[in-house]
Amino acid sequence: MKIIRDKRVELLAPAGSFKSVVAAVNAGADAIYMGGRKFGARAYADSATTEEEDMVMEAIRYCHLFSVKLYMTVNILFKDHELKELFSYLKPYYEAGVDGLIMQDLGAVKKVHEMFPGLEVHASTQETISSVAGARMAQKFGMTRAVVSRELSLGEIKKIHDETGMELEVFCHGAMCYSFSGACFMSSLLGGRSGNRGRCAGTCRLCYESISRGETADGAKTLANPKNGKTSGELRKKGYLLSMKDMQTIDLLPDLIKSGAYSFKIEGRMKSPVYTAGVVSVYRKYLDLAMKYLDGEIESYSVDPEDKKILSEVFDRGGTTSYLNKHNGADMIAIEEKKFREIDKAVLGYIESEFIDKNRTIPLEADIVMETGGPVVLTLTDQGGRMVTVVSQDNVSAAEKRPMVATDVEEKLRKTGGTAFRFTDVRVNISPDAFYPVGKLNQLRREALERYEEEILSGSKRQLAE
Repeated sequence: MKIIRDKRVELLAPAGSFKSVVAAVNAGADAIYMGGRKFGARAYADSATTEEEDMVMEAIRYCHLFSVKLYMTVNILFKDHELKELFSYLKPYYEAGVDGLIMQDLGAVKKVHEMFPGLEVHASTQETISSVAGARMAQKFGMTRAVVSRELSLGEIKKIHDETGMELEVFCHGAMCYSFSGACFMSSLLGGRSGNRGRCAGTCRLCYESISRGETADGAKTLANPKNGKTSGELRKKGYLLSMKDMQTIDLLPDLIKSGAYSFKIEGRMKSPVYTAGVVSVYRKYLDLAMKYLDGEIESYSVDPEDKKILSEVFDRGGTTSYLNKHNGADMIAIEEKKFREIDKAVLGYIESEFIDKNRTIPLEADIVMETGGPVVLTLTDQGGRMVTVVSQDNVSAAEKRPMVATDVEEKLRKTGGTAFRFTDVRVNISPDAFYPVGKLNQLRREALERYEEEILSGSKRQLAE
């Protein structure tokens, strides 16, 4: 299945709560990925609640109002009995218009294709796709996109893209795993909590002690004491020796685009809306700049240190460009524990005021006709030409005392608070002696906005054949 996109690159944001969904949309994400209480590789996100269905459905609705896609993570390895629950679990999301699933289990992928025709499936990072052969395998299973392993270089990413033509999703920012993507069993072996079942305990983030025996730092051999078996000259060092620094590729966005990356994925479904909004806003700015640079609209590409400060303020475990330009290195390890500190108040205030406290709205124009003896006719239009018209069931009457005037009608129509809409222009055509109850006018406005919202959402909804 070939997917035709309307954008050359996609900024993909994480969300573990509805508040993070709103923050990501406000900050400029093209798409959101999130999971639910079942079958996701982040079982402890806020979405892992009994209210998950309502939250995810509301997220789909909200994203689609603003032309943002929503991908759902269903990326654990399934047990046989769980496959029987897939249909009933996914059906409401499929019908609501979820844009795709991110999956690992190939048996479950096959089931999804059978049950939900036309639904996109993306190969999760848990599949550890790190080669042309891996991408081709995903293609054979009908997957339209591969989330490639974090361990790849720019050249390796380009090779996969050039030889398969597959749409590639690449992590561009956030936490890294000490092991290969999707292939770590450390949490499972040490604590019985499997990352492939969504319950990684993050054991690589703990403090460990390294003990060097046999040779000291100056090259001298160490000797064992025959009486107690202890080795003299031991070198012991405590630290966060397996804890990776966070990936930060903001300087390399043009190179990633040239390598064939389409979707730029930010890690962090367990993190706060402040983190989501801050990181998304910075990457939105520089993805757009990178595209202008590659298209020759600007002469150079560089990142403002103030924008890097936003990234470090919202979460800072140290930064690394991952494996994009090198094989590996000790400087990719954090060593020291991430120290708690309060986020800079200026940065926090900026993020909250611009992306969290501010509600994004869709601009509309309204035309209303209120002629005595006839029904009220309210028409809403947007910049793209979409139009919705509602007509009242009763007629405008002649005023016994004070007739309504255009300014009164406009004031009532502009009260769209609590909705995703605002009126940029309201044109009122009203008879000089017209009267119409304010309550009914408000109801007509609500009906028009509800129908307008349904008009937007109807394009992505599906009906599963019985």
